[in-house]
Amino acid sequence: MALPITLSEIGPRISAGAFILNSGLGKRAADDQTAAGLHGFASGTYPFLKNVEPKQFVQLLSTAEIAVGAALLTPFVPTALAGAVLTGFAGGLLGLYLRTPGMRKEGSLAPTEQGLTVAKDVWLLGIGVGLLTRGTVDRGTKRVEKAAKTLAKANKRVSRAERRAERRTARAAA
Repeated sequence: MALPITLSEIGPRISAGAFILNSGLGKRAADDQTAAGLHGFASGTYPFLKNVEPKQFVQLLSTAEIAVGAALLTPFVPTALAGAVLTGFAGGLLGLYLRTPGMRKEGSLAPTEQGLTVAKDVWLLGIGVGLLTRGTVDRGTKRVEKAAKTLAKANKRVSRAERRAERRTARAAA
């Protein structure tokens, strides 16, 4: 049984997966001050997070990052699924960049000095979209290839049947 990934996907999956997994593992032991800072930053952009305790938020964030990183690093996770997970995760990070005041220069998408640390996560979005596209296209290509093989087999059967019918017609005419 072949793995659901190709050789060209290994590099992007390892680079993004290891980066995110390491980040998630690093947050597991976050102290109260770190938890409060991360929570304050995220809840300022996503108000529904204000109802979550900072320590609980960091534990959830850590678990999510570990899950995303593990999904990318596990070759049995289909490419389209890994890409969808990474795209969603990166979209959330870029939402912080786009919605948080002071992250971007006035009237521009260009980052300020404070926004640079979050804006760089656009590479994760790029990898996620690439994996999602690759996985979706590959799946469609495999379906087309399977249909083409089925059609070729059917054409061979029809050709054999036509040749048999021609032989019978020729014998009957002789």
